[in-house]
Amino acid sequence: MVYAVVELGGNQIIIEPGKFYDVNYVQADPGDIISLNKVLLFAQSKNFDIGYPCLTNVVVKAKVLRHLKGKKLTVFKVKPKKNNRVKIGHRQKLTRILIEKILF
Repeated sequence: MVYAVVELGGNQIIIEPGKFYDVNYVQADPGDIISLNKVLLFAQSKNFDIGYPCLTNVVVKAKVLRHLKGKKLTVFKVKPKKNNRVKIGHRQKLTRILIEKILF
């Protein structure tokens, strides 16, 4: 089993080749190949390589599948005793990426 931990968009994600993940918005067109260089950990069967802070010899190739929006969140703000109520919504922009290969 091959997997890696990468930092992408301020989050650390455990990834495996052949699977897709929804991450924070990446500015690339659908169909583009992106390389993830901030690899924090690489594991292959029982061998582990841990970076301090990153591994320089491991690169992850991922393909951008599409851009989408996350689940809608409702924010409701109330100021007590002022009759001030504000209701707004938010949808996070996401990018779906497919991990093609992890190059060691």
